[in-house]
Amino acid sequence: MIHVPLKLAVICFGLAACRSNSSSFEKPAEWPEPVYDFSKNPLSTEKTTLGRALFYDPILSADNTISCASCHSPYNAFTHGDHNVSHGIGDSTGTRNSPPLMNLAWHTSFMWNGAINHLDMQALAPINHPDEMGENTAHVLQKLNASNFYRQLFYNAFGDSTATGENLLKAIAQFMVSLVSANSKYDQVKRNQASFTAQEQNGYALFTQHCNKCHTEPLFSNFRFENNGLPIDSSFNDYGRMQITQDPQDSLKFKVPTLRNIEFSFPYMHDGRFKTISEVLNHYTSGIKESSTLSPLLLNPMVLSSNEKVDLLAFLLTLSDREFLFNPAFAYPKELFLPAPKD
Repeated sequence: MIHVPLKLAVICFGLAACRSNSSSFEKPAEWPEPVYDFSKNPLSTEKTTLGRALFYDPILSADNTISCASCHSPYNAFTHGDHNVSHGIGDSTGTRNSPPLMNLAWHTSFMWNGAINHLDMQALAPINHPDEMGENTAHVLQKLNASNFYRQLFYNAFGDSTATGENLLKAIAQFMVSLVSANSKYDQVKRNQASFTAQEQNGYALFTQHCNKCHTEPLFSNFRFENNGLPIDSSFNDYGRMQITQDPQDSLKFKVPTLRNIEFSFPYMHDGRFKTISEVLNHYTSGIKESSTLSPLLLNPMVLSSNEKVDLLAFLLTLSDREFLFNPAFAYPKELFLPAPKD
């Protein structure tokens, strides 16, 4: 995306014109309370609108080519599907697959190794990473403060047209916290609005037996760090959580990802090594590599017949939430970046 020219900023220079229809955060009734502290970043449509614009704008990168959405596409459950690991400026490559973004208000840590412990700080990492956006926060603020477009959006959101680091991060966090996925077929079944097929029901029983302790309902993650037995080779240098804690007991442990919208969030695992859900199931039935830090939950191999794998897959597909994936409030904000139509 090319950043909107300043001459087009006039289309959003009135307060009302810059307000979007972005949905505010709403906790599903049957879910636990979120851990995100909304009192320190009160919800508003204007902040969500600003955060959405920033999320899709490559102005955050050093060469104005990479946006947050470059690695977190809404159509891929806010991850990417074209590479096994993320690509940044100058087509540089990272070491990990970008995690999907949804239901972040319930997360206590972020990134595969838990390097960030607060959503309001998360955007600092990709903006300043040399292989991702390759920028620095001070220069981003210079660019934003030189834009009448963004000065108006910051005024709408915070009552101050000057972009600051704190408000930049709060706006992006507020858009990300609005990304709630809670209307899959699974959710509708739980609300007695739909029914599983016999195959899906059998898959759900298998899931409850084999998978639920790590991928715990209703968020389908326990948000802990586990070694799931991925084989490593001589070139491997990613030891996961241990890079943060320096504790050998955390070697090869990565954050348990959500299974919501798994149909769309390929490739899978922290390094994107698996392209299909079937490959993932085959790993858990016959591919686990034992080590001293292997999750105790995986010491006994998962035994599934071919038919049971198909049934489990059928259940996992009920976690797809197309209303979330194609929600215009979460999509590229063309109503902000494109000129208003002429009468």
